[in-house]
Amino acid sequence: MRFGYACLNLTLETKMRTCRLQTMRNEGMAKIKELTMHNLDLVQEMVNWNEANHITFFRLSSEIIPFATHPEMDWAWDKDKDVLQRLEGIKKIGKQGGMRFSMHPGQYTVLNSPKEQVVTNAVNDLLYHERFLSLVGGTDIIIHTGGAYGDKEKAKATFAKSYKQLPDAVKMKIRLENDDKTFHTRDVLDIHEQCGVTVVFDIHHERCFHTKETELKKLFKHVCETWSMKPKLHISSGRSGEADPRHTDYIRREDYDLLVRVLDGTDADVMIEAKAKEKALLSLRESIMEGKEE
Repeated sequence: MRFGYACLNLTLETKMRTCRLQTMRNEGMAKIKELTMHNLDLVQEMVNWNEANHITFFRLSSEIIPFATHPEMDWAWDKDKDVLQRLEGIKKIGKQGGMRFSMHPGQYTVLNSPKEQVVTNAVNDLLYHERFLSLVGGTDIIIHTGGAYGDKEKAKATFAKSYKQLPDAVKMKIRLENDDKTFHTRDVLDIHEQCGVTVVFDIHHERCFHTKETELKKLFKHVCETWSMKPKLHISSGRSGEADPRHTDYIRREDYDLLVRVLDGTDADVMIEAKAKEKALLSLRESIMEGKEE
């Protein structure tokens, strides 16, 4: 088992830079490139830090290239030699360290929306994420199903239909995650049966439905069957308890211990979704080592 964290590093005090749409209009693509190069330098700094601290699983921010899929964006970032050089550098470090890179598009990337424009925008966003990941050697795009829109079964079928129409390169990287409100793990497994999408298991989201440990083990076993490579999953701790969807700063040890029982010896990459980012990862790692020494 190896742990990862998401997007930013608090130790390095990293913060992605962006701008308002009007700024892009006023200053043009030169401004977008300036911000992108700054953000890529931050990514490289974090990847170097991760390598030095033996962290080989990392979620890349979706905000590295501002307005990447906006209709007014006419800079071919993926053909810019300066950008490609930075991305190649990140890919090289990742390859040397055996790192796994993932990305997680935002809440507006919805493939099952009844609005055609929303789905079109989602597809464009997924194409961007796939292109970026391919240039750094990444493997996973994490998304949610979307809304139920008054008929959950129809919503599941709509997702499956949209998924089937995606380019193969995108489908190969998409991992469908269960959420904490509408689509349980069994729901996303149903969608897998309809279209073959790989499923990523978020144990905290499933516990928000008060799912018992025996059922968690069964669900995880079925999730693993959707993978053709080492599975990845998410862990977080609820702020006020196991069914609270709000994340705490760190991972409670009892939540990790439950995860170990659910995995039951299965090797997996575990994304820590905690507000303390890499500090939560290092804290959990230290707790595990202390437990081994006792």
